[in-house]
Amino acid sequence: MFIVSLATIIILIICMALLCVRILLEKNGRFPNTHVDSSPALRKKGIACARTQDRQASHQKNLADRMGEMMSN
Repeated sequence: MFIVSLATIIILIICMALLCVRILLEKNGRFPNTHVDSSPALRKKGIACARTQDRQASHQKNLADRMGEMMSN
């Protein structure tokens, strides 16, 4: 049991090290920003993340609509 656990931990450490090679070796290495809003091509098409779309939709609803949603939940 101990050997299996140790092997699993070693495999996980190796995988994490391989995933972080570029980030660790570059001077100012960072994880790439993969957020929808940071993509110029998606912004050009008018595509936004779900949070942004929800926020925009909530600004368009009036108080009665929002209260109705709260009561139904």
